[in-house]
Amino acid sequence: MKRYQQLLILPAIAFSFMACMQSTKTDKANTETTTTKQQQPVLSLTDTSLKKVAKTDAQWKKVLSDNQYYILRKQGTERPFQNEFNDNHKKGNYFCAACKLPLFSSKTKFNSGTGWPSFYAPINNNRVKEVVDKSLGMVRGEIVCARCDGHIGHLFDDGPNPTGLRYCMNSGAMLFQESK
Repeated sequence: MKRYQQLLILPAIAFSFMACMQSTKTDKANTETTTTKQQQPVLSLTDTSLKKVAKTDAQWKKVLSDNQYYILRKQGTERPFQNEFNDNHKKGNYFCAACKLPLFSSKTKFNSGTGWPSFYAPINNNRVKEVVDKSLGMVRGEIVCARCDGHIGHLFDDGPNPTGLRYCMNSGAMLFQESK
C-alpha cells in the first residue's frame, strides 16, 4: 500500500512544482511588462510647467542613457548624419529627453543639410533658453531646455523664413512622439 501511495504522491508533487514554476514565469513576465511600461516616458503636450527640475549628477546618470547624459548634462554633440532624428519625416513633437518638456514640432522642422535635426522655431519661445557658448574658439548661441537646463543644441541665423533661425538640435537630447 505504501508503494501505491508514493506513486500517487509523486505526480501530485511534480504537478505542484510545475504549477509553481509556471506561476513564477507569469509573475516574472508581468514584472517585466510593468517595468517596461514604467520605463516608457510619459510625453504630454500639456506638460508645459517651467518649474525648474534640479537633480544631482548622480540622479541624472540614473535616469538618462549614457548618450543622453553626455549631450544634455556635459554639453556633448552627436555625430552629424548618424543620429536618430535627422531624417525623421514623421509628423509629431519633440520633447526634452531629460524632463519631457515639449520643445519642437515637426511643423517647423526642415532639412538643413547639416546632419542634425533642425527647426526654425520652438513650439513656444519660453521652452528654450539661449546662452552664450564660447567653446571651440567661436561665440554662438547654445540652446538649453528652459525647465532642466539640459543642453539641446545650438542656434544659428541661417535658417528659412519666417524666422531666419536654425535651431540645430541633438537627437540624443530629445524624444519623439508621433502624432495620430
